[in-house]
Amino acid sequence: MLSSARPGRVLPTGASWGRILTRSIGIALVGCGYVADFYMATLPNYAHLRLIGVYDASAERAGKFSAHYGVPLYVSLEEILHDTSVEIVVNLTNPHSHYDVSRRALEAGKHVYSEKPFAQEWEQAKELVALAEQRSLILSSAPCSLLGETAQTLWRALRQDTIGRPRLVYAELDDGAIHQMPYRDWISPSGAPWPYADEFRVGPTLEHAGYYLTWLTAFFGPAAEVVAFAALVQPEKLDGSRPGFFAADFTSACITFHSGVVARLTCSTVAPENHTLQIVGDEGVLATSECWDYEAEVTLRKRVRGTDSAHHYLTEHQVVPLARPAGRRFRYQDTHDMDFARGVADMGAAVVGDGAPVLGARHALHVLEITLAIAQSTGGAKTVITSKFDEPRPMPWALH
Repeated sequence: MLSSARPGRVLPTGASWGRILTRSIGIALVGCGYVADFYMATLPNYAHLRLIGVYDASAERAGKFSAHYGVPLYVSLEEILHDTSVEIVVNLTNPHSHYDVSRRALEAGKHVYSEKPFAQEWEQAKELVALAEQRSLILSSAPCSLLGETAQTLWRALRQDTIGRPRLVYAELDDGAIHQMPYRDWISPSGAPWPYADEFRVGPTLEHAGYYLTWLTAFFGPAAEVVAFAALVQPEKLDGSRPGFFAADFTSACITFHSGVVARLTCSTVAPENHTLQIVGDEGVLATSECWDYEAEVTLRKRVRGTDSAHHYLTEHQVVPLARPAGRRFRYQDTHDMDFARGVADMGAAVVGDGAPVLGARHALHVLEITLAIAQSTGGAKTVITSKFDEPRPMPWALH
């Protein structure tokens, strides 16, 4: 039976989602840890998402979260799965629990939106996608930054041939020397500590590569092959940790797409913070400095022929207007400015009949296959990518 630390509050109505909404959708959050606060901060932007309740395996953590936000509390996962008012389960558990929680939710007939990675093993990921398809359910996965203004602006510029034929991409996801930061003191607004042991164990590639891989596969289509290198550069992160506990904290990969584009992606939690993206085309370069800000500036440098016809040069940076003006009322502004609830809203629109979600399960599976190929690299081996996906569509407000 649902309980609440204090009377449940109605989340305020926020900005329009921009897709057809015919009714509200009941959702439940499973997992009340550090990332759950990101979703709660931006959930009010989507009036059609109705939070029925929350659950966490730690009763103490769940109680703090419920009291902080004034939202009802489930006493078990089974209670959520038997609640007919819940249509979408938002899986915010630790990565090692993603597969089990999502599988149980799908078996109970719930649509599932999962934090990344939606599984840590390839066979389990394929099983979840097959299960969702067999039961005509929607399965989607973070990150949802492809739905943000910056990604949509870059995508539109590419569709408009702003830089001619794209040839090469440099993508950086370096997050600084995390092991030297006061990470034990990082606490979310509801009181949840940053799960540093899980983060070090999973590693930056499984945690972060999807931010740019989701963009690049949407922009350029499916990847054909990956050549990657992975290393544990800083093994002494936690006292008393056993050998093999930590994942690689540095990876670098070259990805070849069937469209002919070649991308280099680097992930680390050792090098200075750098989230830049550069897309090099025959006629110019598109770039942004940040994938963790949905409204980060997009710049363009055009390739111009000099007076000496044998030489070309690039113009100064020009700012490309965002596909739509900033309009979010509710934000979580700390190390990032990302609208985490936008992916759930995308799924919600699909649930009420507004076509397939932009972030489809097959696309997420393809991104995960590339990610696993990078994270599990054994010294520069080539991995052929086999999965395919339907081309995602841009957001309606970014079409023209």
